[in-house]
Amino acid sequence: MATEEQESVTTRRLRFSFEFFPPKSEDMADQLWKTVEALSLWTPDFVSVTYGAGGTTREPTLSTVKRLISETALPTASHLTCVGATKDEVRQVVEQFRSVGVKHFVALRGDPQGGMGSAYQPYPGGYSNAAELVAGLREMGGFEISVSAYPEKHPESPDVAADIDMLKRKVDNGACRALTQFFFDNDVFERYLERVRAAGISVPIVPGIMPIQNLTQLKRFASMCGATIPGFLDDRFAGLDDQPKARAEVAAAVAAEQIEDLARRGISDFHLYTMNRSALVTATLGNLGLRPRALADDGAGAAA
Repeated sequence: MATEEQESVTTRRLRFSFEFFPPKSEDMADQLWKTVEALSLWTPDFVSVTYGAGGTTREPTLSTVKRLISETALPTASHLTCVGATKDEVRQVVEQFRSVGVKHFVALRGDPQGGMGSAYQPYPGGYSNAAELVAGLREMGGFEISVSAYPEKHPESPDVAADIDMLKRKVDNGACRALTQFFFDNDVFERYLERVRAAGISVPIVPGIMPIQNLTQLKRFASMCGATIPGFLDDRFAGLDDQPKARAEVAAAVAAEQIEDLARRGISDFHLYTMNRSALVTATLGNLGLRPRALADDGAGAAA
């Protein structure tokens, strides 16, 4: 039974979106589609599929997106990057995705071709950044466009002000929402949101929530993308290396607590990084006192 605090969260009518990545093997494909089946019960606002910089996962992404659109009722967005491609090549990719039913792109510059940490160089004849890519998508017409945002700033931005200026350029060029990099300190997000609003950016800034599958791996990834892992997470996971069940319970509790606190601060939309696994996402939403809308007797307290 949900607690009184949980009831206050569920009545806020929270909305969720889920992120997947294209599988690299048959076993990973089986895992993905089991995850899609399980999470579709939550009837998310949309799901998104990542796209490797320079089109390194173009075909797997296209195949995954096509199957999601043709075999499920899930509103499906494809990520799109502009690294290592001319404007004409990007347009060809966009039209290919449009032909299978894509109407929503998550427009990203993408990591440098040399990998994270290497210097970024605009591709000759291509889009220089995500703001230009958004403008190009708007000119092509007919697309919903989401972009990225960084509560702790993008690692390549000189400062937060420059980072927010880039976000404003993306929004001014046609983006209707921003999905954030994962973070774990809600005070950091709230301060960032205040600065974003002060800059005249009014689109939804959707927190990216990362249920922690593996804290050690997450720390390595966070060090490359400029995200901070607070010390309290070490405390919460201490002594659980050989206890997978207890570790999963803590991970779901941490993610649910973060969402619950953000909901109390007025946030109603959340983007969950699933890592192509459903168990932690389902446990997180369950900890909030939510039920899959597809299984609920009525709409009260259902996740959207």
